[in-house]
Amino acid sequence: MTKEELKEALNYVSASRENRSKMASKIEGDPKLIPILIEIIKDDIDPISCKAAWVLESLVKINLHYILIHITAFIDSLKYISLESSVRPASKICQLLVINEFSEKSIKSIQKLTKNHLNDITEAAFDWLIGDYKVAPKAYSMTTLLLIGRRIKWIHPELQQILEQNYESGSAAYKARARMTLKVLEKSSSFNNLR
Repeated sequence: MTKEELKEALNYVSASRENRSKMASKIEGDPKLIPILIEIIKDDIDPISCKAAWVLESLVKINLHYILIHITAFIDSLKYISLESSVRPASKICQLLVINEFSEKSIKSIQKLTKNHLNDITEAAFDWLIGDYKVAPKAYSMTTLLLIGRRIKWIHPELQQILEQNYESGSAAYKARARMTLKVLEKSSSFNNLR
């Protein structure tokens, strides 16, 4: 399938989970399409890029290995993503990648996240956290930054400051996730002070 044929197929993808999963299964059957899917996501001005992001998220939920093979291409695409409908799945994929990276049961993969990957994910997550986005990408970013902050020490103080500054103006869902994240940050800070 060419890029144009894949874009045509994505035209028929709707927001329904079942519909996205069907398309993800087709991509799973032909993994050579994953880099093309990532290329489509990077074309942020094209509304079809959102559908490509939805499908990639569904594919990653099926098996994280699919994105790990193309990790650098995906992470390089983050700087091009700004549409709300693309940011949410991209931030979810980043969260899944970072959870895997810091999990004791992580998928043994061809390539783990490098320091540059973590730095690029951190930059994107902070952008999504402070940007004008809905609560889902902000919540995924909080988890992502909380985990990466275990390895990159400056992240936790920055994250804490941002959450405290934006707490009052946040929605109820934002406040709930921020409270939870701040509690974890306070516990880890207390633990580190005991060392």
